[in-house]
Amino acid sequence: MANDDQGPQGGLTPHITIGHKRASDAIAFYKKAFGASEAQPPHLAEDGERIMHAHLRINGGSLMLNDDFPEYTGHETAPPAATTLHLQVDDADGWWKRAVDAGGIVRMELADQFWGDRYGRLDDPFGFTWSIGAPVKQG
Repeated sequence: MANDDQGPQGGLTPHITIGHKRASDAIAFYKKAFGASEAQPPHLAEDGERIMHAHLRINGGSLMLNDDFPEYTGHETAPPAATTLHLQVDDADGWWKRAVDAGGIVRMELADQFWGDRYGRLDDPFGFTWSIGAPVKQG
C-alpha cells in the first residue's frame, strides 16, 4: 500500500458515495477488478464502521469514495445513474478480463469500435458503470 500524503495531482477526480455501509467492499473490488491501490489508508467515521474518506489510485488517476451518511444529508444516497467512469488503458482485453473475473457485470461487450478503440462497458456490484478502452491494435 502506497502512502501518498498528497491528494490528487490535477485533472478531474471522481468522488463517489457507496450506499449501505459497503465502501470497504468497494475498495476490495476496485483492487481486484482494476488494480487499485490505496493512496492513503481509509479514514473511518466516529462510529468506527463507515468510511468517511478513501483515496485510491487506478491507472495513474485518483478515485475518492466514502460510505453514505444520511444523518448529514437528510436522505439515503440514490443509486448511481447517468455517469460512466472511463479507463483508457494499454491493454483493453487484459483489463476487461480482470474486471469481469472480479464480478463486473457486462453491459456492452468489449469490441473494436468505429472510432478506433477497443471498448466495452460494465457495472460494478455497487451500481457504478465503468468503461474500458484502448486503441485497436494494428497488424
